[in-house]
Amino acid sequence: MSLYPSLEDLKLSELARAQLEVQNQNENPSYMAICPSHPSGMDQQSLNALYPVLKDYMGMELETLAKNSVTVSGLSPSAQVTNGVRKLILCKDGKGQIGLKLSAINNGIFVSVIVKDSPASIAGLRFGDQVLQINETFVAGMSVDKVHKMFKNCPSNNINVIIRDRPLERSIMLYKDRAGKVGFQFKNGKINAIVKDSSAARNGVLTDHQLLEINGQNVVGMKDKDVNEIISKTPDTITITIIPVSIYEHMIKNISPSLIKNIMDHSAI
Repeated sequence: MSLYPSLEDLKLSELARAQLEVQNQNENPSYMAICPSHPSGMDQQSLNALYPVLKDYMGMELETLAKNSVTVSGLSPSAQVTNGVRKLILCKDGKGQIGLKLSAINNGIFVSVIVKDSPASIAGLRFGDQVLQINETFVAGMSVDKVHKMFKNCPSNNINVIIRDRPLERSIMLYKDRAGKVGFQFKNGKINAIVKDSSAARNGVLTDHQLLEINGQNVVGMKDKDVNEIISKTPDTITITIIPVSIYEHMIKNISPSLIKNIMDHSAI
């Protein structure tokens, strides 16, 4: 399986589960005979028309983060982020809102704000997730306004969304020294200094990267003193999730800082 599993991988996984259910119900051992040659169940000509340049809309060209294995996540919104493709079912609140704002990067649509306690937050969406499909419609290459309008026109319940888990981020585990430090400094969430021979230096933390999470807790928009408090209360090891500042600033450039500070979901996993 590829480093970033595709929509076809997700469809194959769903098809396999459906076939297994049929086999269990009918006790028919020949169910694999109906498996199509392609995970999507389409011929190559139809596929070429449906996904002409989808690979071009998978986000900005960054260094590939090598992982030993990557699997397509299940339907659980609390599943660990794996850089895989997930299917979520959203609804609207009493005001008809889903609770998210989006940004466009390289013809991809990314989540830039998740409102605390909103349907989007409850479903498991996060800052940096890439939206691939809404109710069978692919959003690659669309404008943010058009995608927001799609959500607005969706029914109140059963909004099917396929996302790719935060393809532009990376997570690094760091170890505290005897003084309780991990070896980096930051201002407004932006890493601006690395201490020589520290855990941060040894594990490849870079300056000009923005802190997104500390041990799975969203810190986007939080005050530095509050982020430092989270770090200080963490024993022995911490895992930081970071993203290049250039990408982060692009994602939030049209969003009010007060909005990020006051309504962003800062809960932990």
